[in-house]
Amino acid sequence: MSAFWFTLLALLLAACALFVCAGWRQRQASDGDRDRLNKAFYQQRLNELAQDEAQGVVAERPVMERELQQTLLNDIPPNGAARSHSSSRWVLLPGVFLLLAVSLGTYLKTGGLVQMSGWMQVQHDYPALRARVMDPQAKPLSMEELARLQLGLRTALQSEPNNLNDWAMLGRLGMVLNNATTASQAFGHALQLAPHNLALKQDYAEVLTRSSDPQDNRQASLILRDLLKEDHSNVRTLSLLAFNAFEQQQYDQAIGAWQTMLALLPADDHRRQMIARSIEQAKTDAGQQNSQLAVTISLSPQAEKMLPQGGVMYISVSDGVSPVPVAVKRMPLSRFPLSLTLDDSNAMMQDRLLSAQHQVQVRVRISRDGSASPQSGDWFGLSAVTPWDGHQHMAVEINQQQP
Repeated sequence: MSAFWFTLLALLLAACALFVCAGWRQRQASDGDRDRLNKAFYQQRLNELAQDEAQGVVAERPVMERELQQTLLNDIPPNGAARSHSSSRWVLLPGVFLLLAVSLGTYLKTGGLVQMSGWMQVQHDYPALRARVMDPQAKPLSMEELARLQLGLRTALQSEPNNLNDWAMLGRLGMVLNNATTASQAFGHALQLAPHNLALKQDYAEVLTRSSDPQDNRQASLILRDLLKEDHSNVRTLSLLAFNAFEQQQYDQAIGAWQTMLALLPADDHRRQMIARSIEQAKTDAGQQNSQLAVTISLSPQAEKMLPQGGVMYISVSDGVSPVPVAVKRMPLSRFPLSLTLDDSNAMMQDRLLSAQHQVQVRVRISRDGSASPQSGDWFGLSAVTPWDGHQHMAVEINQQQP
């Protein structure tokens, strides 16, 4: 980095030297031009006097020549004036200072000094950051530190463009930092160095799958299908292929890939439950689900005595874990017991459908003023968390009062 500052200083000194030389030469040229003009004028007048004497126009040529010589001597500056002129070279000094100020000011404004200083600090911290990320016992890097590590890694790759491991690390950092461009370019370089590396192909396909560009998604699908031909039992390839197909709304292919994964995974693998949910979600999005939850609602004797006039009943269904409902229905009060059904049309969010749940819990609340938020004194009933296969019947009794 010291070479940069030496170069900058050398350029500034060269600019100042050119400025001073140009100014000094211009002054010298000005003085020389005046002397040459005086000599030319003097010689021309001598020639004219000679011609006039030859023609008999001038009778006293020597006197006129002496006057002409005196005029020429008067136009030559004395030695003191020459010294004064010699000292005037210091007039150029303010110009030098102005040149330096303008050059440095322009660089500070547009030269990215802050960014340069930050980059220098990254270069200083890069070895320690890399050591930390490679040490499983070390403190995990923050997102800011990962970004700094990524910059240091990109700089290191400028001098080692054939370092396969660094290209792979840069790609994974791009995925962590949600920088799809960096990740795809890094994995592309890595695959040029190792075109048959399975893990790199899977990483590259994952980046393309996450992309918002449909062309990238299709390219990822082609890569994954080729990988599946080579090894049809690779769980990660199947997982990526299923997710890719699901994102492209190719639900049958996604379901098939996930079902193949279920056949390959051990019975106690924790991923089985998540895969089963994904299959149900894909079936729901494909319109292959016809799930309905039948609910019968009754009142306890005490709640029936305190039933408000003009009240509103809210029926909500959750998964028993998250307090956010997956389905909600609002109805005016009517006769009890009351029977009704809920399905995906009552879903709160399209990405959390009732038909995709594996267990449900029903809560029924009577609001006295129609408010969606529970109020003190409201009567409610809560069912137990019950496994659900898509065609369940549940009974709920309203027998509790909101504190």
